[in-house]
Amino acid sequence: MGGKAILIVVLGFSFIFLIMEKNIGSATTRTVGNMADYHANITVHNVAVSGANIAANKMYLDESWKDGYSNIDYQGGKINVTVDVLDAFKQIIRINSVGTYRGITDTVQVTLQPSKFSKFAYYSESEGAGMIWWTTGDTVWGPFHTQDQMNIDGSPVFMGKVTTKDPLNLKLNADPKFLGGFEQGVDLEMPSNNIGDLKATAQNGGKYISGQDEVYIEFAGDDIIYKYLETTWVKKGKKKKKVTEWVTETIPAATFAPNGVIFVDDAVVNISGTVKGKYTISAGGNKSDDGNIYLEDDIVYETNPLTNPSSQDMLGIVAENNVYISDNSVNSNGINIEAAIYAQNGGFGAENYATRGPSGSINLLGGITQKIRLPVGTFNWKGIVSGFSKSYRYDDRLMSSFPPSFPSTGFFEIVSWYE
Repeated sequence: MGGKAILIVVLGFSFIFLIMEKNIGSATTRTVGNMADYHANITVHNVAVSGANIAANKMYLDESWKDGYSNIDYQGGKINVTVDVLDAFKQIIRINSVGTYRGITDTVQVTLQPSKFSKFAYYSESEGAGMIWWTTGDTVWGPFHTQDQMNIDGSPVFMGKVTTKDPLNLKLNADPKFLGGFEQGVDLEMPSNNIGDLKATAQNGGKYISGQDEVYIEFAGDDIIYKYLETTWVKKGKKKKKVTEWVTETIPAATFAPNGVIFVDDAVVNISGTVKGKYTISAGGNKSDDGNIYLEDDIVYETNPLTNPSSQDMLGIVAENNVYISDNSVNSNGINIEAAIYAQNGGFGAENYATRGPSGSINLLGGITQKIRLPVGTFNWKGIVSGFSKSYRYDDRLMSSFPPSFPSTGFFEIVSWYE
């Protein structure tokens, strides 16, 4: 090969090496730049997430906190947090956390709502001083919690997760079915007064009833049938006589309680019927039988959420004292209840549970929260002797929704976390 040819080959390789060196240098520069950009993006995202976590923790400790944060230094960046009220009635709020780092911004949004006792299929602080047992034939769907010892005989079935504060008390050969899991040592106390907020809400846009000893409220789809005692003076000859009679009014439900909350003060409340829409009916009082709610007959939804999950019908039954299934002929062959039940100082039970005959099954769709578990019947090795067996099914909608102003656990829970 001649000298010129060799020179051309050398120059060619030199040119190729120069191009490769430039490309390698450019790739190295881009890699460093990409790493710097990646680090900045990761850092700013961590700053925004940290701001959301700090704000959520602050709100967990103080549910009234809405101040937010402004230009807080964190990991070389800045945190800015604002808190928006999305729904004042339902107390739904959103945390907006904006992180800034080296000119880059990132936003995290967290939506929270109050944690409600309606999320439980079953909750109790006391299981009735060891006198009440879960037994064969009892079935509970959904989340279950008790602050007490859980007494079990036979093979009750629990479809959702079961949590207890105290250990289980199992009779010989007891074989409970915890199909959703079991956890012991969980501590969740019931607040001492969750009734006051309901009363205030009923007085401001709902229906507040006082001055009665006893009332009947029947849900009838678009209407509510309200029955109460009224005293009048009737002229008898030359004299007047005081007469107390029952008065019945049929009122459009939306007019009766526009915001859906009904509160009856210092009286006994009797309810039944078919619910259309969202309502919470509550009773308060400290006298003998006041603050109790009696279920006179089935109380169900117009649109069944089991067959139509988009049903907008939802009911809360909240008593300062107890919720009872009335001892009457209508309830002698079972009762259907579709509601989230809450008993502040008492429990949910059957009237005359030990003396009424076998009365079929309590078919509950919803949940029960109670201070003290009350009996609904008695049993022996043959089965039910008096009162009811239990078939409690959870309304899955209660995990993300709740009846108007239903009692709160006192904490917020996260509905969504958007990054």
